[in-house]
Amino acid sequence: MSRYVFKLPDLGEGTVSAEIVAWHVKPGDTVEEEQVLVEVMTEKAAVEVPSPVGGKVISTTGEPGEMVAVGAELIVFESGGEQPSAAAPAPAAAPARAAAPAPAATPVPQPPVTARGRVMTSPANRRRAHEAGIDLQRVQGSGPQGRILREDLEAHLRGVPQAAAAARAGVPPQPASAPTEEIKVIGLRRLIAQRMSEAKRNIPHFAYVEEVDVTELEGLRRHLNGRLASGEPALTYLPFLVVALVRVLQDFPQCNAHYDAERGVIIRHRAVHVGVATQTPDGLKVPVVRNVEQRSLWDIAAQMRRVTEAARTNKATRDELSGSTITLTSLGKLGGIVSTPIINAPEVAIIGVNRAVDRPMVVDGAVAVRRMMNLSSSFDHRFVDGYDAAAMIQAMKELIEHPAMIFMHPRD
Repeated sequence: MSRYVFKLPDLGEGTVSAEIVAWHVKPGDTVEEEQVLVEVMTEKAAVEVPSPVGGKVISTTGEPGEMVAVGAELIVFESGGEQPSAAAPAPAAAPARAAAPAPAATPVPQPPVTARGRVMTSPANRRRAHEAGIDLQRVQGSGPQGRILREDLEAHLRGVPQAAAAARAGVPPQPASAPTEEIKVIGLRRLIAQRMSEAKRNIPHFAYVEEVDVTELEGLRRHLNGRLASGEPALTYLPFLVVALVRVLQDFPQCNAHYDAERGVIIRHRAVHVGVATQTPDGLKVPVVRNVEQRSLWDIAAQMRRVTEAARTNKATRDELSGSTITLTSLGKLGGIVSTPIINAPEVAIIGVNRAVDRPMVVDGAVAVRRMMNLSSSFDHRFVDGYDAAAMIQAMKELIEHPAMIFMHPRD
């Protein structure tokens, strides 16, 4: 038997350190080569680090939330047989997941429970269980081959394991949870908090809210959806808003820009890469639809569905979660009346979409029921003047209220 010290490998893109998010092993465990040891978070991505060898874990370095330098001791094994050469390159980490507002991942498949007690569940559930002090061995899974699903963990945390599963496994009811719960802010949630704080602290936000009559747009949307084949996904308002946004940005290029604070430079983009703020089980992510100025309405709709679904299921690539030039954010039916979205730095503008509702409005001197929706937007007041911000939203309003204009070529 020999002692093997595994150091945190170089995770690429200039990474010098990483935050421990969740350990998947502990001292005393026996692991196999390529088994996931730990999940770490860099400034760019969440990465699952596999074991370079098989053997028994002697010690680990760092608790969740702590930083470990690249090249520092991460884990010590007691291992038999031939060991990797000291001169050999560090083992490759598992596929990276981009971090918020550009985080994503292809989940690493988890094996079924083995004699060593390996439990099938997702990395997100492992983190939640670790933060709550829950031993996953005591949670009864209802998924395939006993895989622990999110609802299984939630039920366990509430102290009410699923009755049927508990009865089959002979697991007694768990005591009610404590009146308070402390959750350490680490990993993706820490990165979201950090970036939101920096954006709000460093960017002088200017908010502008405008109500928009989407009655005609709703009629067009319903007409187009009525022509779809059975099973095809319906159009939402968002693809229409993206097309309208592309049109107005031709006249307001200062809103399709990045601010490089280190160089003191505004970078205006000719291409429009729209970020779509997306709520996921792991937190807020911003997948990107690139070059929307070159896409049709249907293509934009398809791409929005694709990248948002990839973000929700941790399958989006790093490129799909970075590089937006302006962001669209919507809470759908929960959109409320007014919101004040935080700018997705280094962008200088974000367009917020509130809920569409039927309201009585005065039209040509008579009261009529119209479908109304507010656009609640924020701009970086250092680089976008209030007049220009209002004019841009007014231009969007005109296109949205008369949707045929969205698809007409502008006059020269």
